[in-house]
Amino acid sequence: TAIYSTSSAFAAVKEGGEVVTWGDPDEGGDCSGVADRLAAGVTAIYSTHFAFAAVKEGGEVVTWGDPDYGGDCSAVADRLAAGVTAIYSTDKAFAAVKEGGEVVTWGDPDDGGDCSGVADRLAAGVT
Repeated sequence: TAIYSTSSAFAAVKEGGEVVTWGDPDEGGDCSGVADRLAAGVTAIYSTHFAFAAVKEGGEVVTWGDPDYGGDCSAVADRLAAGVTAIYSTDKAFAAVKEGGEVVTWGDPDDGGDCSGVADRLAAGVT
């Protein structure tokens, strides 16, 4: 059991990995759009200023909150479907490390959400 926060919302992980959120609905306090994917199996949650990213058993990532702050990972969702071992964040972006050391980023491009300029160097081996 653990509680995580953005600047305006909380997310609690219960036994069994269910997530409960509250606070500003636009800044992570409302996970109803992905609630079915957060009903069980969440092992950790990470946050930016206004968004959350949850890692589930098996390494699937589920995001919610302000899309401009990483709450929408749809552009890279296929790469976040499994195998994520850790997530790091800035105020407006996330970086996920996958098994094998590939890095996947999303969120505000000016805040680290776009690693395309160095993607070839982040394709594997990051520990």
